[in-house]
Amino acid sequence: MERSTDSQRGGPTRRAFLSASAATAVVAPLVTGKVAHATSSSVAPVNRREPDQALRALLRQIDPDRMRATVQRLTEFGTRHTASSQTDPVRGIGAATDWVIGQMQAIAAASNGAMTVQRQSFVQPVSSRIPVPTQITNCIATLNGTASPERFYVVTGHLDSRVTDVLDFTSDAPGADDDGSGVAVVLELARLFAGQQFPGTLVFATVAGEEQGLYGSAFMARQMKAAGADVQGMFSNDIVGASQAWDGTQPDPHTLRLFVEGIPTAATPAQISLMQSVGGENDGATHQLARFVAQSATFDLTGINVRVVWRRDRFLRGSDHLSFQQQGYPAARFTEPRENFDHEHQNTQVVDGVQFGDLIDFVDFDYMARVAKVNAAALWSLATAPGTPKGVQIHTTPPGTLSGTNLTSLSWTANPETDLAGYEVVMRETTESDWTSAIDVGDVTAVTLDISKDNVQFGIRAVDQDGRRSPVGFPQAAA
Repeated sequence: MERSTDSQRGGPTRRAFLSASAATAVVAPLVTGKVAHATSSSVAPVNRREPDQALRALLRQIDPDRMRATVQRLTEFGTRHTASSQTDPVRGIGAATDWVIGQMQAIAAASNGAMTVQRQSFVQPVSSRIPVPTQITNCIATLNGTASPERFYVVTGHLDSRVTDVLDFTSDAPGADDDGSGVAVVLELARLFAGQQFPGTLVFATVAGEEQGLYGSAFMARQMKAAGADVQGMFSNDIVGASQAWDGTQPDPHTLRLFVEGIPTAATPAQISLMQSVGGENDGATHQLARFVAQSATFDLTGINVRVVWRRDRFLRGSDHLSFQQQGYPAARFTEPRENFDHEHQNTQVVDGVQFGDLIDFVDFDYMARVAKVNAAALWSLATAPGTPKGVQIHTTPPGTLSGTNLTSLSWTANPETDLAGYEVVMRETTESDWTSAIDVGDVTAVTLDISKDNVQFGIRAVDQDGRRSPVGFPQAAA
């Protein structure tokens, strides 16, 4: 059945009604903070800022041949199993870790001291997949921010590899796609960003122990949480090298999946109940991060469509973003469009008469270059924009009222950036997947709108003097 148009129905769409409603925004008193004077002239569709020319120039420097060389070198360590040799100079996880640290140090040398490199090691006790106490080492390169260094954005790939038997640490496990591809993307991103400066801090890391239980990333996330790091976005690149699944399906070289959780992992039962009561299941910080990525890493910029999947990860699978989610950080996982479960973790297999496993022959490096562009565009946009507004609240019973109201009163904490221009209230119908309209409310910390909070979703985003917009802060209900 053909869908009717607005004129055929004789009335406006709900989206048009939302924009029209926003035009009636009014001022009402709040207890604290400056109050916005929102007028009809400030109502507009959600803006999509044109990418910086500097970002376009950066993306042109992404080198698929360099990433091919990285993946090739990683496969030459034979196995990178977490329990493989720590001391053999040519084979095993120890040799691979030394090589990655050396690459990071060489990259950091071009940063004029802005990038530092850390070997983060700890001993993991015996577990179901760790037969003896085992040293696990993360390799971390940090590009320190200039204006807001306490604001962190993290990107990882996992260094360890495995064969079908997760306890087999002696057989060859080349791990080209899982996850040499993610490591190569991380190293390429570190190389590109090393010569740049950003307000926010960027962290490029390879983590180990992923196949045994996300141990490396869990340790890293806990350490950052203990240090009070404000991680406002984290991306795991895990299995990002193949544009086809070798299972008879057509290649899909222009799609990249981005898995994001629904109800936050770290939410308490009370927080879950509150989120559900206001219809915020699709509005956690990770969902706002995913919306930001989709707006920043567009197809015309990266050559790839980001397919956002509102699911924590694939069925029966999990990657290092889960470790950061467990600490309450917004985190998501990039992965290729159609995983080949038949070849994964096999050290030998025959496909179309060709014997290979997770080998370099399986990897599409032009596809990997597009994946790197998505990561770079997202990180660039996050690190150059203001931080996500904090302390956002929607007031169910504003001062001066005894019960509910059809008005919407919002408040938030002022951002620390010195180049801030102000804030926007963004809105959408509850059935829309992304924000559809916005009101520029100026440099204030509170606003009241003559729009019923019961009918639509609201959010707040910060805007700097160059028009860069932050991810959206979603309000918590306040009395």
